[in-house]
Amino acid sequence: MTVTKLLLLLHSYLMQNYKAMNEINHSLKELNKLNTGTLMEQLSIEYTEVGDGLLTARMPVNETTFQPDGILHGGANLALAETVAGLGSALLVDLKKYSVRGAQVSANHIGSTSTGFVYATGKIVHQGKNTHVWNIDIRDEKNILLSTCRITNLIVKK
Repeated sequence: MTVTKLLLLLHSYLMQNYKAMNEINHSLKELNKLNTGTLMEQLSIEYTEVGDGLLTARMPVNETTFQPDGILHGGANLALAETVAGLGSALLVDLKKYSVRGAQVSANHIGSTSTGFVYATGKIVHQGKNTHVWNIDIRDEKNILLSTCRITNLIVKK
């Protein structure tokens, strides 16, 4: 293969990935607009990564997410986890035909923090016709696991 062909292939690859990155960034901007006027806006939840069966969001740790003794409230973590699983399922179904409804939440809080941001990464572990099951791990900025959650969503025909 000539150097010219290699350069053309490299250029083509970079342009495709650049386009894909722009589409993802555009999608994240659109997804974050959905939070206007919702609990997600009140908690300043922001989506940071979207992929195939994967969604990551972050939430600040501050006076809006503290419990009375100044550490991250477990309920704020659950709101973050449900947000990730709910939107994750919504991205996988035709919302013109189906609604997504949370059915079950289970969580273990194994750590806490009082500063910075927490990051929830949700991965689908079961994508059935009527149910989706998500595993969501919530970590701090040092990548320390704070909570691990399992959420089941119902996929309901409209």
